Amino acid sequence: MRVAIVGAGGLGCYFGALLSRAGNDVTLIARPAHVDVLREQGLVLRSSVHGEIAAPVNVSATVEEVGVVDLVLMCVKTYDLHTAAEQAKPLVGQDTVVLPVQNGVESAELLGAILNAGRVLGGTTVVNAHREAPGVVRHSGGQQLNLGELPGGLSARTARLTEAFQRAGIAAQAQANITMLIWEKFAGICGAAVSALVRLPVGPVLSCPPTRDFVAQTAGEVVSVARALGVMLDADYGDQVVARLGAYPEWAKPSLLVDLEQGHRLELDALTGAVVRLGRQQAVNTPANSAVYAALAPYIDGAPSIPTPSE
Repeated sequence: MRVAIVGAGGLGCYFGALLSRAGNDVTLIARPAHVDVLREQGLVLRSSVHGEIAAPVNVSATVEEVGVVDLVLMCVKTYDLHTAAEQAKPLVGQDTVVLPVQNGVESAELLGAILNAGRVLGGTTVVNAHREAPGVVRHSGGQQLNLGELPGGLSARTARLTEAFQRAGIAAQAQANITMLIWEKFAGICGAAVSALVRLPVGPVLSCPPTRDFVAQTAGEVVSVARALGVMLDADYGDQVVARLGAYPEWAKPSLLVDLEQGHRLELDALTGAVVRLGRQQAVNTPANSAVYAALAPYIDGAPSIPTPSE
């Protein structure tokens, strides 16, 4: 299988290393600076599950030299997705499958508008991987990859892809209702965004009753928006999000908090921003998500410059 992985961060390199080790023809599409490092040093995956893997992968800064592939795995952040989709057009042929795995609930729709909706699957993953050093990725846990047809049901192509991922050691599963799983994860991410709001890991957030209730309210608003759109999450799924977050180590930090602390751009528009926007379209009130969005918006492009008093 010829695979192009768009986005050579921790997640893209995790999938790239395992798919390459299994004998697939894998090309990582990366920024020029990362291309040089990966070409010189290669890719090393250090995994708590798979051990250390030195993976022979192709690397390119442009898609034209890659050509049409069987699978395009979209691993970029949501704020880069539109640009990445436009650039990915030369990778997509009549039988190509495009699989997005980033956060949010609008990725597949965006990709479908640019790359043909019939070629796009829905996907979600819980893999925890980050770039530890140039050319080195650390995988600390999480293996699940879910994929499925957006209209629902199972298909021959999801079965083929699932089998290819499983042969590579990836815990993949074809899902008959992938949209439900995408929204369930989305509710969890938006609930966990409260950690970024208060700058605390999940333990202190959930041990404070008013803040714990706010997490449930934030996730509950996602449930209300989903149900208004016909995605019938359990009515009490906001409370389920709190319970699931409570199973994490007390020191665990959601990715939004990590990005905030490191001064990186935030995927805020695709997360709480999407809840507010979709809620407005469906006449669903989202005061908790609106508050989270308003409080974090100054950081959306990274750490803002703070004026100092003039002398």
